Amino acid sequence: MTELLRRDPQLITAGVDLFADAAQSQAARVTRVDWAPPMAATTDDLDAVLADARRVEANALAVQRMLAVRAMVVDVVPAAEALGLGPHDLLHAGPPIDWERASGPMRGALMGAALFENLVTDPEDAAGLLQRGEITLDPCHHHDAVGPMAGVVSASMWVFVIEDPATGRRTYCSLNEGLGKVLRYGAYSEEVITRLRWMSAVLGPVLQTAIRAHGPIDVTSILAQMVQMGDEAHNRNRAGTLMLLRELMPAIIESGFPSADLAEAARFVAGNDHFFLNLAMPACKLALDAARDIPGSTMVVAMARNGTDFGIQVSGTGDQWFTGPAQVPEGLFLGDYGPEDANPDIGDSAITETAGLGGFAMAAAPAIVRFVGGTVSDALANTRRMYEITLAEHNMYSVPVLDFRGTPAGIDVTKVVRTGILPQINTGMAGKVAGTGQVGAGLVTPPAEIFPAALAELARRTA
Repeated sequence: MTELLRRDPQLITAGVDLFADAAQSQAARVTRVDWAPPMAATTDDLDAVLADARRVEANALAVQRMLAVRAMVVDVVPAAEALGLGPHDLLHAGPPIDWERASGPMRGALMGAALFENLVTDPEDAAGLLQRGEITLDPCHHHDAVGPMAGVVSASMWVFVIEDPATGRRTYCSLNEGLGKVLRYGAYSEEVITRLRWMSAVLGPVLQTAIRAHGPIDVTSILAQMVQMGDEAHNRNRAGTLMLLRELMPAIIESGFPSADLAEAARFVAGNDHFFLNLAMPACKLALDAARDIPGSTMVVAMARNGTDFGIQVSGTGDQWFTGPAQVPEGLFLGDYGPEDANPDIGDSAITETAGLGGFAMAAAPAIVRFVGGTVSDALANTRRMYEITLAEHNMYSVPVLDFRGTPAGIDVTKVVRTGILPQINTGMAGKVAGTGQVGAGLVTPPAEIFPAALAELARRTA
């Protein structure tokens, strides 16, 4: 004790700053540690879930299954063929929702899809069909699929087919339309519908012929390379898009389609840095679906938003959704748009964060901070903070600036509730008025209350 008092005191403090401030004012060296009590009214549920004898092994199995998946793109086909959709079936992003509660961009995308499928000649007439139940709505996630932003998929749209060769399981995602006035952001003008019809008539068949001629392409391998090349695979997919094009270009040229169609298809993909997003998303879903339905596991296997609700699904609670109000992202806006123009968070693309990419891999993509608002220091801090709420580090996605440490992967409900740290999502912003399109991009978190709700259900199911 006497020896201790001869040295300068070095203090580590947590909680309120009163003691730390007083010590620092007396020239003591203080290291402050971020700490907060668990989320309100969660103590009993935390005790029950943390004491569940199945939890540790169940989470280890969930992580093992997620990391073992290899995602290969094996085909491009119409959604009617892949998903069994009829002309009056529309899939959408996020948890279930009906027309009455649908946000502006979701309504705009549904109206545009009805026009694209020739169910109406005036998109405004689609509202009547939807209100009368003449068009069925269901989440993409209920059909092994994911969709960016509004995520609306109709029978005549073409979708990527992603397969895990070890199990034969498959997931699906539509083809990316680009940025600005596009259906997934709720736009449905004539130029939007014309582009969709060209994608179904030309782009889909060209890609199908090229991929079938080339053979399966390893999406997981491309994701691993793009994380080391400055992409985080949610808002930045430039390296991934170029690597895909490099793989496919010889087969595209030899596909036998008219040269004008081939040139337009190559120009469209090369000019759209987000094209690979629609391969990254189903690859992430394929990995996370492998971790579903493990009793006792507290790992989040899906985060998705429909523009009204934000929902999560957890491995140990089956297909049950835990939902709360979607938040409005904070970030940068296009042109004259501002925060008053933005719709609450929307899209299945948070599946990338759920798998350890996107906002969880921000440290790998410092260039993206200029698109979503923030600094390089923020990007590094975001990724480091996500390690506190995850179960593992990804064995394929490593970050050079962090000495090739794997990205944080496998969100643990108990860690979110214990720390109060919410998953960081890196997303686009849709205009809240139907037909507007994209108004910006930024950062957002889920509503905090959905994690205690999931924890309560896990506690109810403890053995």
